[in-house]
Amino acid sequence: MVAREDYLTVTTLTRYLKRKFDADPYLGRVYLTGEISNFRLRPNAHQYFSLKDDQAKISAIMFKSAFAKLKFQPEAGMKVLVTGRISLYEPSGSYQIYVDRMEPDGVGALYQAYEQLKQKLANEGLFDRPKRQLSMFPKRIAVITSPSGAVIRDIITTTRRRYPIVQLVLFPAQVQGDAAASDLVRRIEQVNALGEFDTLIIGRGGGSIEDLWPFNEEAVARAISASAIPVISSVGHETDTTIADLVADVRAATPTAAAELATPVLTDVLSALSELKNRLLQALTSRLRFDQQRLSRLQQTYVFTQPQRLYEGYVQRLSLLLDQLIRAQRQVVNQNQQQLSTLQTRLSSRLLSDRFSQQQEQLLALRTRLFTSEATLFQKSQQQVAALVSQLDLLSPLKVMTRGYSYVTTDETVVKSTSQLTTGQSVTLHLADGQATAQITTLKSDREGN
Repeated sequence: MVAREDYLTVTTLTRYLKRKFDADPYLGRVYLTGEISNFRLRPNAHQYFSLKDDQAKISAIMFKSAFAKLKFQPEAGMKVLVTGRISLYEPSGSYQIYVDRMEPDGVGALYQAYEQLKQKLANEGLFDRPKRQLSMFPKRIAVITSPSGAVIRDIITTTRRRYPIVQLVLFPAQVQGDAAASDLVRRIEQVNALGEFDTLIIGRGGGSIEDLWPFNEEAVARAISASAIPVISSVGHETDTTIADLVADVRAATPTAAAELATPVLTDVLSALSELKNRLLQALTSRLRFDQQRLSRLQQTYVFTQPQRLYEGYVQRLSLLLDQLIRAQRQVVNQNQQQLSTLQTRLSSRLLSDRFSQQQEQLLALRTRLFTSEATLFQKSQQQVAALVSQLDLLSPLKVMTRGYSYVTTDETVVKSTSQLTTGQSVTLHLADGQATAQITTLKSDREGN
C-alpha cells in the first residue's frame, strides 16, 4: 500500500516536468514550421498565438523585445519558420514554444515586410499624393547620405559641372544597419527645420535588400512624405525600388541622375537669358521706333504746323453772324423810319393840331420800343459772339502755352529733335506773352542709353 507521503503535489510534478524541459538539450533550440493561429496583435506588448499543422497545435509566445525586431507583420493563416525553446508554463501546466526569431515560410521576411508596408502606404494614398515641384533654379541643395560613399562624390562632380553656383550641404547619415532609419528620419527633420533649402536629395549606393532596408522603413517613408522641401530619392541601382523611391517627389536611378534632376545646366540658362534679353531689346526698340514714327506724324499735322486752322471756321462763322446782325439792325431802323415818315406825312396833310401832342407821345413810345428792341437784339448777339470766342479760346494753342508750354524755333523753323541743334546755337523760345532768345549749351538725347 502506498503511503500518503509518497503522493506528489501538482506543483511538484509541474516543476519536475519543467526542469526536464529546460534540461533537455534538444528542446533548448528548436526550429519549427507551422501555420499561425489565434493571432491578435497586442501593441507594445508580448504576443500570444498558436502554431499548427494538420495533426497538432502548440502554444507560442513571443516577447516584446523579440517581436519588435520583426521586419513583417504576422497574420493568422501565415506559414512561418520560427526558432525558439520549448518550456513548461507552470500555472497552466501546458508546454509552449518561446519564439526568438520568425520569418515567412517560402517568402523572405524582408520582402514580406516590404510588400505589407507598400500595400499599407498605398491604401493611405502616400504614393498618389500631389508631388512637390522641384525648384528650377535652386540656391541650396541638402544631401542626406554617407559622407564616405560614392554618392556624395558623384553629386558634387555633377553639380560642379552643370550648375557650379548652387550650394551643396551634406548632412551625414547612416545608410545601413539597425540605427540607419532613425538617423535618416532625424536628418530629414533637421533639413526641414532649417528651412533654407530648395531641394533635398536622399540616397545611397547599391546593395542587397538587407543593405537598402533602412529606406524601406515606415518612419523614413512618412518623414519623406511630411517634408516641406521637394525630395529626390536615389537608392541603390536602377532595378532597385524602395519605399523611399515610391513616396519621394522624384525618383532618380543614380546619384548622377539625382544631381541632374536637381540642377539645370548653367550655360544653357545663361544662353536662354541672353536670347530673352535680345528679344526684349528688339521688342523695345521696335516699340520705340513705332512710337517715334507716330509722334512724328502727329507733329506734322496741321494742329501743330498751322494751329490757326483750328479756329478759321469759327472766325468765319462769327463774321457771318455779325453781318446778319448789322443787316437786321438796319432793316429794323429802315422800317421804323418808314413808319415815321408815313406818320409825318399824314400829320402834315391834316390840321391836327389838337392831336399833335397825342401823336408825339406815340412817337416817343415807338422810339423807346425801337431802342429797347435794338438793345435786346444787340445784347443777345454779343452773348452768342462771346460764347463762340470762348470756345475758340479753349481750342487755341495760345491757351495751352499759358499753362507753361512753349515751342522752339531756329531760322523760323520749329525744332522737333535734338538732331536739329548744335552746341552754341541761338534759338528763339515762343512763350504765351512774347518771345525770348536762348543759346544751346548742352545737348542730351533720350536715345543715348540705347
